[in-house]
Amino acid sequence: MSRRKTERLLNLVVCLLATRRFLTAEQVRRAVPGYPDSDEAFKRMFERDKEELRELGVPLEVGSDLQGGGGEEIGYRIPPQAYELPEIHLTPDEAAVLGLAARVWQQASMAEAASGALLKLRAAGVETDAAPAVGIEPRVNTHEPAFAALWEAVRDGRPVAFDYQGIGRTSAARRHLEPWGVVSRRGRWYVVGFDRDRGEQRVFRLSRIVGEVAADGPAGSVAVPDGVDVRRIAFDWGDPVSEPRPAVVRLRRGAAQGPRRWAKDVRPVEGGPDGERDGERDGEWDEAVLTFRDVDRFAPYLARFADDVVVLDPPDLREAVIQHLKAVLAGAGGHPGREGEAR
Repeated sequence: MSRRKTERLLNLVVCLLATRRFLTAEQVRRAVPGYPDSDEAFKRMFERDKEELRELGVPLEVGSDLQGGGGEEIGYRIPPQAYELPEIHLTPDEAAVLGLAARVWQQASMAEAASGALLKLRAAGVETDAAPAVGIEPRVNTHEPAFAALWEAVRDGRPVAFDYQGIGRTSAARRHLEPWGVVSRRGRWYVVGFDRDRGEQRVFRLSRIVGEVAADGPAGSVAVPDGVDVRRIAFDWGDPVSEPRPAVVRLRRGAAQGPRRWAKDVRPVEGGPDGERDGERDGEWDEAVLTFRDVDRFAPYLARFADDVVVLDPPDLREAVIQHLKAVLAGAGGHPGREGEAR
């Protein structure tokens, strides 16, 4: 939903809540900013806005008020008693669970929504325990770029399209999905839904989605089929077991002890990390072969060693390390420099 539409709907709700009488469409048009001057355009937009409010659960009342200046013409209002929430009562255990849920999302993309929910509860007089607990606390990491768009698509019941690069694929393919849910499994995020291209339910790992997730249909057009357990589908589905692959890397001599412990075919090389003849400036290097299965797990591990490890081959692992380093630099407020480009 665009910002302009959100503001118009909010103003419409405030306007209809603030009146005790029914307001005609023309009165709404004069009172609420954002409606077009054309009569036909206003009529179409106002009809859509009324439907939108009803879908959101807003109790829009239609009637006439002979004593309110509207005569017999149809008008609209929102009864405050039907719109407002009843008084909320939570047991200490329920309040503690809400506080724990907010802490779970504290460092994730849902943190703003979680903290906002707690603020609203406190404003309503509900005590919630959001103080940090002593010991181990759960945390949910949703740094996957595709998470927010997919979560919103599931919430709105909207189909999506995205480019997906599966295991062993050299390029990404366009996929069209009716998303049913987004699930975390073993530290990774997956989206479950009906794959229109394959004609069956499928599970996609978010880290393999390339680029942006685009809307591919109207909101409300996707519904989870009866009897479908999204979490069970995600947990029963297993990533295909990848065959071990060799990675050719250069290790700075005297550093990167972790990869060295299980490296094979280690041999000294002349020149710098990428073979240029500047070994004296960059230090001495060894070339080695490491074996890995999963690019998504191996790239962050190698990136931990910064400029002491340089990936030469395969290209997908090299690119994954580059992107990981760039993301770290961007998060720290820096800019990718020579180290990020060298990988």
